[in-house]
Amino acid sequence: MNSDRFRVWVGFFIICIVWGSTWLAIKIGLSSVPPFLAAGLRFAVASTILFVIVRVRKISVPVDANAKKLYVVLALLTYTIPFGMVYWGQQYIPSGLSSILFAAYPFWVGVFSQALLVGERLNFPKVSGILCGFVGLLIIFAGDIHLTEVNGLLGMAAVLLSTILQGLALVLIKKYGQPVSPFAMNLVGMFWGAIGLLGISLLTEGYRNVAWNGAAVGSILYLAVFGSVLAFVSYHWLLKRIEAVYLSLVSFINPIVAVVLGAIILDETLTSAVFLGGSFVLSGILIANGPQLYRRAREAF
Repeated sequence: MNSDRFRVWVGFFIICIVWGSTWLAIKIGLSSVPPFLAAGLRFAVASTILFVIVRVRKISVPVDANAKKLYVVLALLTYTIPFGMVYWGQQYIPSGLSSILFAAYPFWVGVFSQALLVGERLNFPKVSGILCGFVGLLIIFAGDIHLTEVNGLLGMAAVLLSTILQGLALVLIKKYGQPVSPFAMNLVGMFWGAIGLLGISLLTEGYRNVAWNGAAVGSILYLAVFGSVLAFVSYHWLLKRIEAVYLSLVSFINPIVAVVLGAIILDETLTSAVFLGGSFVLSGILIANGPQLYRRAREAF
């Protein structure tokens, strides 16, 4: 039992550190490689690794009509469009701010669950948490309205919009998905996501100034191996052993890791409005999940 508990803590720690550090890795890579190319190569490498895992473990990859719909949702609403927006937006805003904005993701899951899933309705704590999170986002946007040029605000909007699409994708997968292995599911989704992102890159980006230096290659490999494969495997391993609601606590820790790493490595500075707004966003997550966490804790002890 102690050994299992230790491995659970190790898995949780891996997700927090890896997903918290991906924002920094994306920012570093963007200094040498344009956004759509960088994102496309990330998923090309990750899908190659997943393909090897699927072949070695002889995991079935269904191709029936329902599975194809699932793959389309993953390719478009989980990988191609949202990650294209995240990479594009991070050209213009700090990595720590990106991670704080992305913390709105659980709220959109709640909104779409209310609309599309039976038995997962919004209650007072969830509504209160969502409202608190929206207040936090308004504070962040209002505090950074001086950001520059329009690109700064567009970058923030792009990251926020990516959370809406990924929230919708998660609920659609839960509603219409079938028992497909997570390895097979993400192999196909990442593969077509890579194709889509690389296609957009060919149409919109120039490669004259691409620098295949250590920062570029290291960023792509780190995001593919650790951010897309290791963290994904750890996440689904944990889902079999602890309640999903506990995994939502990752949303508290990722922005902290991202802000600290951005400050130490990239010398990023965030305004007081970002920290104030971020505290509202994270408090909203706690308010929305608080009753479930309390109930599960009482059942456990």
